[in-house]
Amino acid sequence: MKVLITGLNGTLAPRLAEAARAAGHQVVGWDRATLDPEDETASARWLEACAPDAVAHLGVGSPRFAGWLAARSERFVFTSTAMVFDHEPDGQHHVGDARSARDDYGRYKIACEDAITAVAPDAVIARIGWQIDPTQPGNNMRMALDDWQRRDGHVAASAVWVPACSFMADTAAALLQLLVKGAPGVHHLDSNADDAWTFDQLARALALAFDRPWQIRPHADYRHDQRLVGGPTRLPPLSARLRPAASGCP
Repeated sequence: MKVLITGLNGTLAPRLAEAARAAGHQVVGWDRATLDPEDETASARWLEACAPDAVAHLGVGSPRFAGWLAARSERFVFTSTAMVFDHEPDGQHHVGDARSARDDYGRYKIACEDAITAVAPDAVIARIGWQIDPTQPGNNMRMALDDWQRRDGHVAASAVWVPACSFMADTAAALLQLLVKGAPGVHHLDSNADDAWTFDQLARALALAFDRPWQIRPHADYRHDQRLVGGPTRLPPLSARLRPAASGCP
Protein backbone atom coordinates (compact mmCIF):
# COMPACT_ATOMS: atom_id res chain seq x y z
CA MET A 1 0.00 0.00 0.00
CA LYS A 2 1.24 3.48 -0.84
CA VAL A 3 0.68 5.83 2.10
CA LEU A 4 0.87 9.61 1.99
CA ILE A 5 1.77 11.02 5.41
CA THR A 6 1.72 14.75 6.06
CA GLY A 7 3.81 16.24 8.85
CA LEU A 8 6.95 14.14 8.40
CA ASN A 9 9.00 16.99 9.84
CA GLY A 10 6.92 16.83 13.01
CA THR A 11 6.89 14.57 16.05
CA LEU A 12 4.45 11.67 15.59
CA ALA A 13 4.40 11.36 11.78
CA PRO A 14 7.98 10.00 11.58
CA ARG A 15 7.01 7.22 14.00
CA LEU A 16 3.99 6.38 11.84
CA ALA A 17 6.23 6.32 8.77
CA GLU A 18 8.60 3.91 10.53
CA ALA A 19 5.70 1.61 11.42
CA ALA A 20 4.31 1.74 7.88
CA ARG A 21 7.66 0.93 6.26
CA ALA A 22 8.27 -1.89 8.74
CA ALA A 23 4.92 -3.38 7.67
CA GLY A 24 5.98 -3.26 4.02
CA HIS A 25 4.13 -0.14 2.90
CA GLN A 26 5.55 2.59 0.70
CA VAL A 27 5.61 6.01 2.38
CA VAL A 28 5.56 9.39 0.65
CA GLY A 29 5.45 12.81 2.26
CA TRP A 30 3.99 16.20 1.41
CA ASP A 31 6.83 18.69 1.07
CA ARG A 32 5.33 22.05 2.04
CA ALA A 33 8.57 23.78 1.10
CA THR A 34 8.02 22.96 -2.56
CA LEU A 35 4.25 22.44 -2.72
CA ASP A 36 1.95 24.96 -1.04
CA PRO A 37 -1.14 23.03 0.18
CA GLU A 38 -3.21 26.18 -0.37
CA ASP A 39 -2.39 26.05 -4.10
CA GLU A 40 -5.27 23.81 -5.14
CA THR A 41 -4.26 23.48 -8.78
CA ALA A 42 -0.68 22.41 -8.08
CA SER A 43 -1.79 20.24 -5.17
CA ALA A 44 -4.38 18.44 -7.26
CA ARG A 45 -1.85 17.79 -10.01
CA TRP A 46 0.68 16.40 -7.53
CA LEU A 47 -1.86 14.25 -5.67
CA GLU A 48 -3.10 12.73 -8.91
CA ALA A 49 0.45 11.85 -9.94
CA CYS A 50 1.27 10.49 -6.49
CA ALA A 51 -1.91 8.34 -6.38
CA PRO A 52 -1.68 7.18 -2.75
CA ASP A 53 -3.85 4.31 -1.54
CA ALA A 54 -4.28 5.95 1.87
CA VAL A 55 -3.60 9.32 3.49
CA ALA A 56 -2.64 10.08 7.09
CA HIS A 57 -2.95 13.80 7.75
CA LEU A 58 -0.76 14.61 10.75
CA GLY A 59 0.69 17.89 9.51
CA VAL A 60 -0.31 21.46 10.21
CA GLY A 61 -2.63 22.93 7.60
CA SER A 62 -5.81 24.88 7.23
CA PRO A 63 -9.22 23.31 7.85
CA ARG A 64 -9.90 23.93 4.15
CA PHE A 65 -6.89 21.82 3.21
CA ALA A 66 -7.93 19.06 5.62
CA GLY A 67 -11.33 18.84 3.95
CA TRP A 68 -9.85 19.13 0.46
CA LEU A 69 -7.44 16.26 1.11
CA ALA A 70 -10.06 14.07 2.76
CA ALA A 71 -12.45 14.50 -0.16
CA ARG A 72 -9.79 13.17 -2.55
CA SER A 73 -8.65 10.17 -0.52
CA GLU A 74 -9.88 6.59 -0.64
CA ARG A 75 -8.75 6.02 2.96
CA PHE A 76 -8.12 8.98 5.19
CA VAL A 77 -6.99 9.29 8.81
CA PHE A 78 -6.75 12.64 10.58
CA THR A 79 -5.11 13.09 13.97
CA SER A 80 -7.14 15.40 16.17
CA THR A 81 -6.59 16.04 19.86
CA ALA A 82 -7.93 15.73 23.38
CA MET A 83 -7.78 19.52 23.36
CA VAL A 84 -11.12 19.66 21.52
CA PHE A 85 -12.51 19.23 25.05
CA ASP A 86 -12.16 21.97 27.65
CA HIS A 87 -11.82 21.16 31.36
CA GLU A 88 -15.34 22.51 31.83
CA PRO A 89 -17.38 20.37 31.57
CA ASP A 90 -15.01 17.82 33.00
CA GLY A 91 -14.33 14.37 31.52
CA GLN A 92 -13.97 11.53 31.00
CA HIS A 93 -14.63 12.51 27.36
CA HIS A 94 -16.56 10.12 25.14
CA VAL A 95 -16.48 10.06 21.34
CA GLY A 96 -19.96 11.56 21.08
CA ASP A 97 -19.52 14.32 23.67
CA ALA A 98 -19.94 17.93 22.63
CA ARG A 99 -16.59 19.53 21.86
CA SER A 100 -16.01 22.43 24.21
CA ALA A 101 -12.58 23.87 23.38
CA ARG A 102 -12.00 27.52 24.24
CA ASP A 103 -8.36 27.83 23.22
CA ASP A 104 -7.20 28.49 19.66
CA TYR A 105 -5.59 25.08 19.11
CA GLY A 106 -8.63 23.12 20.23
CA ARG A 107 -10.94 25.26 18.10
CA TYR A 108 -8.62 24.82 15.11
CA LYS A 109 -8.81 21.05 15.44
CA ILE A 110 -12.60 21.22 15.74
CA ALA A 111 -12.72 23.21 12.51
CA CYS A 112 -10.57 20.57 10.81
CA GLU A 113 -12.80 17.76 12.07
CA ASP A 114 -15.88 19.54 10.75
CA ALA A 115 -14.30 20.25 7.37
CA ILE A 116 -13.43 16.56 7.02
CA THR A 117 -16.75 15.09 8.10
CA ALA A 118 -18.65 17.48 5.82
CA VAL A 119 -17.08 15.96 2.71
CA ALA A 120 -15.78 12.51 3.69
CA PRO A 121 -18.18 10.45 5.83
CA ASP A 122 -15.84 7.44 5.64
CA ALA A 123 -12.88 9.34 7.07
CA VAL A 124 -11.24 8.37 10.37
CA ILE A 125 -10.75 11.03 13.04
CA ALA A 126 -8.32 9.84 15.71
CA ARG A 127 -8.18 12.01 18.81
CA ILE A 128 -4.96 11.61 20.74
CA GLY A 129 -3.39 12.97 23.90
CA TRP A 130 0.13 14.04 24.82
CA GLN A 131 2.65 11.68 23.24
CA ILE A 132 5.56 9.96 24.99
CA ASP A 133 8.75 8.71 23.35
CA PRO A 134 12.29 7.99 24.57
CA THR A 135 14.04 10.14 21.95
CA GLN A 136 11.73 11.84 19.48
CA PRO A 137 12.07 15.65 19.47
CA GLY A 138 9.06 17.95 19.38
CA ASN A 139 5.92 17.87 21.49
CA ASN A 140 7.02 14.87 23.53
CA MET A 141 6.11 14.61 27.22
CA ARG A 142 9.41 13.05 28.23
CA MET A 143 11.40 15.83 26.53
CA ALA A 144 9.11 18.51 27.96
CA LEU A 145 9.72 17.31 31.50
CA ASP A 146 13.46 17.39 30.87
CA ASP A 147 13.07 20.99 29.72
CA TRP A 148 11.02 21.94 32.79
CA GLN A 149 13.63 20.44 35.12
CA ARG A 150 16.44 22.36 33.39
CA ARG A 151 14.46 25.59 33.33
CA ASP A 152 12.91 25.56 36.81
CA GLY A 153 15.00 23.10 38.78
CA HIS A 154 11.90 20.94 39.30
CA VAL A 155 8.89 19.52 37.48
CA ALA A 156 5.56 21.00 38.56
CA ALA A 157 2.96 18.28 37.98
CA SER A 158 -0.73 18.50 38.79
CA ALA A 159 -2.06 15.84 41.14
CA VAL A 160 -5.63 16.54 39.96
CA TRP A 161 -5.07 16.35 36.21
CA VAL A 162 -5.61 12.94 34.59
CA PRO A 163 -4.05 13.46 31.17
CA ALA A 164 -4.91 11.75 27.93
CA CYS A 165 -1.58 10.33 26.74
CA SER A 166 0.15 7.39 25.09
CA PHE A 167 3.48 6.19 23.83
CA MET A 168 4.16 7.19 20.22
CA ALA A 169 4.90 3.62 19.19
CA ASP A 170 1.45 2.50 20.36
CA THR A 171 -0.28 5.47 18.74
CA ALA A 172 1.56 4.90 15.46
CA ALA A 173 0.58 1.23 15.43
CA ALA A 174 -3.07 2.12 16.02
CA LEU A 175 -3.06 4.79 13.30
CA LEU A 176 -1.56 2.34 10.84
CA GLN A 177 -4.24 -0.22 11.62
CA LEU A 178 -6.93 2.41 11.11
CA LEU A 179 -5.40 3.20 7.71
CA VAL A 180 -5.22 -0.44 6.69
CA LYS A 181 -8.67 -1.43 7.95
CA GLY A 182 -10.48 1.76 7.04
CA ALA A 183 -12.64 2.22 10.16
CA PRO A 184 -14.81 5.34 9.62
CA GLY A 185 -15.73 7.63 12.48
CA VAL A 186 -14.19 9.07 15.62
CA HIS A 187 -11.64 7.04 17.56
CA HIS A 188 -10.21 7.90 20.97
CA LEU A 189 -6.63 6.71 21.38
CA ASP A 190 -5.63 7.03 25.03
CA SER A 191 -3.42 4.66 27.01
CA ASN A 192 -4.51 6.32 30.27
CA ALA A 193 -8.21 5.66 29.70
CA ASP A 194 -8.29 2.78 32.20
CA ASP A 195 -5.22 3.38 34.37
CA ALA A 196 -6.32 6.96 35.21
CA TRP A 197 -2.89 8.06 36.42
CA THR A 198 -2.64 11.66 37.52
CA PHE A 199 0.10 13.76 35.97
CA ASP A 200 2.32 13.65 39.06
CA GLN A 201 2.00 9.85 39.19
CA LEU A 202 2.85 9.63 35.51
CA ALA A 203 5.85 11.95 35.86
CA ARG A 204 7.24 9.76 38.65
CA ALA A 205 6.72 6.62 36.59
CA LEU A 206 8.48 8.18 33.61
CA ALA A 207 11.36 9.35 35.80
CA LEU A 208 11.73 5.79 37.05
CA ALA A 209 11.49 4.25 33.57
CA PHE A 210 13.94 6.64 31.93
CA ASP A 211 16.23 7.21 34.94
CA ARG A 212 15.58 10.95 34.97
CA PRO A 213 16.61 13.12 37.97
CA TRP A 214 13.40 15.15 37.97
CA GLN A 215 12.28 16.74 41.21
CA ILE A 216 8.52 16.24 41.06
CA ARG A 217 6.44 18.91 42.83
CA PRO A 218 2.74 18.07 42.88
CA HIS A 219 0.22 20.90 42.79
CA ALA A 220 -3.52 21.34 42.33
CA ASP A 221 -3.61 24.38 40.05
CA TYR A 222 -5.18 22.55 37.10
CA ARG A 223 -8.00 20.02 37.55
CA HIS A 224 -9.26 17.96 34.62
CA ASP A 225 -10.13 14.35 33.92
CA GLN A 226 -9.00 14.58 30.29
CA ARG A 227 -9.25 10.88 29.47
CA LEU A 228 -10.52 9.93 26.02
CA VAL A 229 -12.86 6.95 26.30
CA GLY A 230 -15.22 5.00 24.10
CA GLY A 231 -14.94 4.07 20.48
CA PRO A 232 -13.77 0.80 18.91
CA THR A 233 -9.97 1.23 19.07
CA ARG A 234 -8.01 0.48 22.23
CA LEU A 235 -4.39 1.21 23.01
CA PRO A 236 -2.23 -0.78 25.44
CA PRO A 237 -2.49 0.79 28.90
CA LEU A 238 0.34 2.86 30.36
CA SER A 239 0.83 0.11 32.92
CA ALA A 240 1.95 -2.20 30.10
CA ARG A 241 5.03 0.01 29.61
CA LEU A 242 5.48 1.70 33.00
CA ARG A 243 5.36 0.70 36.62
CA PRO A 244 4.15 3.07 39.31
CA ALA A 245 6.76 4.87 41.38
CA ALA A 246 6.46 5.50 45.09
CA SER A 247 4.87 8.87 45.82
CA GLY A 248 8.04 10.12 47.51
CA CYS A 249 10.27 9.39 44.52
CA PRO A 250 12.15 10.84 42.95
